Amino acid sequence: MTPAGERFHYSANDMSVGDVDGDGRYELFVKWDPSNSKDVSHSGYTGPVYLDCYKLDGTLLYRIDLGVNIRAGAHYTQFLVYDFDGDGRAELMLKTAPGTRTIRYDGAGDPLSEKYITLLPQDVEAGYRHEDDYRMSRDDYEEHVVRMFLRWREHEEVVAGRWPSTLEECFGMDRKYEYPLSREDAERLAAYFLDEYAPSRSERNRLRAFEGFILSGPEYLTVFRGETGEELQTIRYKPGRHDDGLMWGDYSWRRIEPGNRVDRFLAGVAYLDGANPYAVFARGYYSRAAAVAYAWDGTQLREHWYVDSGWVRMNNPFGDTLGLKDGDSPSHGSLAGQGAHSLSVADVDGDGCQEIVYGAATIDHDGSILYSSGGFLPAGSSDPGAYAKLGHGDALHVANIDPDRPGLEIFMVHENGKHAPYGYTLRDAATGEVLHGAFASGDVGRGMIGQVEPAIRGLQLWSSEDIHSQDTGGLLTAKGEKIDSRAPGTNMSIKWAPDMTTQIIVGSFDEDVSIVDWRRGRLLSAEGARSNNGTKGNPCLVADLFGDWREELLVRNEDSSAIRIYTSTELTDRKLYTLMHDPQYRVGIAWQNVVYNQPCYPSFYMASDIDWSQVPLSDFEEERSGGEEEG
Repeated sequence: MTPAGERFHYSANDMSVGDVDGDGRYELFVKWDPSNSKDVSHSGYTGPVYLDCYKLDGTLLYRIDLGVNIRAGAHYTQFLVYDFDGDGRAELMLKTAPGTRTIRYDGAGDPLSEKYITLLPQDVEAGYRHEDDYRMSRDDYEEHVVRMFLRWREHEEVVAGRWPSTLEECFGMDRKYEYPLSREDAERLAAYFLDEYAPSRSERNRLRAFEGFILSGPEYLTVFRGETGEELQTIRYKPGRHDDGLMWGDYSWRRIEPGNRVDRFLAGVAYLDGANPYAVFARGYYSRAAAVAYAWDGTQLREHWYVDSGWVRMNNPFGDTLGLKDGDSPSHGSLAGQGAHSLSVADVDGDGCQEIVYGAATIDHDGSILYSSGGFLPAGSSDPGAYAKLGHGDALHVANIDPDRPGLEIFMVHENGKHAPYGYTLRDAATGEVLHGAFASGDVGRGMIGQVEPAIRGLQLWSSEDIHSQDTGGLLTAKGEKIDSRAPGTNMSIKWAPDMTTQIIVGSFDEDVSIVDWRRGRLLSAEGARSNNGTKGNPCLVADLFGDWREELLVRNEDSSAIRIYTSTELTDRKLYTLMHDPQYRVGIAWQNVVYNQPCYPSFYMASDIDWSQVPLSDFEEERSGGEEEG
């Protein structure tokens, strides 16, 4: 039960896999979400999140109870399962907080022990405890606003002269109060802000009902031993939240959303030096964006690089009119505002090291900005002829989409409508150059790629919304030519058919999960199986777990009493190593659970017309063939 008296229940949600004991078989990691799990922009309490590790036979090894100080929702808990130190056993890394603990179980499913993570010494000295609950009530938030106003003249941006020195000026009022404010005057201004100013900006600004958010308290990153759940190291999460979102822009839009942009998290695994896996944890993408890469040597985390766009400066945090698009970092400012609700990892420039595709910008393997993509606004936009970033989007795909071009491509949809040059883009992954795209006056919310028409070379592209000003909606070729005004679904794809074409997973809410082929129709009806995340319709996991290159479908049953694993039974005449041997695909499985789950792709062109001479040999194949290519 929440502090507001609400009851909730649990369902299995995102999953990942890793060999935690070195026996050559994957263990399954299952995130359990409460029924009151929420998008980061929605007010309300949530229950705690649990992360379980199971053997393939269903034996529960341990549970990570993240506690009340990690909010439940797709944006909060990105968990990385990977062998980071090369000892043949996977570790688990994720964001934690006071109250996070490990519960170990015996073979019968009974608890053996439980242990909290280690609070950092400075936090213990400051009085923080595992019993603390930092979730804000409605009264807590009102008091938070009062205290923010009491300290207004001390705020770094006010001291620097970038923000108005009085709150009245921020709100467009004549000055009424003396500063520093008395508590009585701060309470009056807080009441005005909550009851008049915020609702005047948008009827959705119901800040008197704001509750359940976690805007204070320590934030950690913890490494757990994959086999036992034992805490190996806990460090401070970087970057910290800094504030409740005031400097992140959460108060400056018509929709005032404290705790929104500040609490957008991403994570991934990348072979940044071409040889060793690094963990990448990030925060922010609508405005400021920052990411840090860590190496794990089995004993401690070592920071490899830190990337930060810096603040996107404003002239008024309650109604900015500067409209700056870059952060104030001279080297990384262009990263701001370019992130997506996921990231991707790939060697985009062919140097043998993987890069971080951070939405519409790409971070090179050394932490520098490889590029940040944009274009000129067309007719019908907010400012025709002006240059603008491509901006944020909800779907991101990195693959060899067009086999007639060298290297990889990026297909992304964008949501900034008339303020962005494109509603979707296909970009050169090495340079960020837009190969083709189309303007959209509104948010293009979903997009997908795959070869659904095998007679047409290349992977096809499609999005969930009509693209305006060009006849380019529906199903497109890799070159951007229209194939059909209709298009397949956009929730998740799967390699299921024997001819290496792409199939689509459908079914949301209480619908049965199904696999559908664009030409042949329904190939699988998983009766009683359910997807996750509402309209997103995500399976728990799609991954090539058992070999032969086709992917398995992992879904929960209706009451989450079981995880089902479906595998294709159609015979194929195509022989290829398990996709998990491809570095791009393998790290993709590690990040598939991040925010809006996206499919994973190998580093080579994979479709019905595959060019086998372009398929790289895996390490296993290299050893078997003595390093020589086979015909």
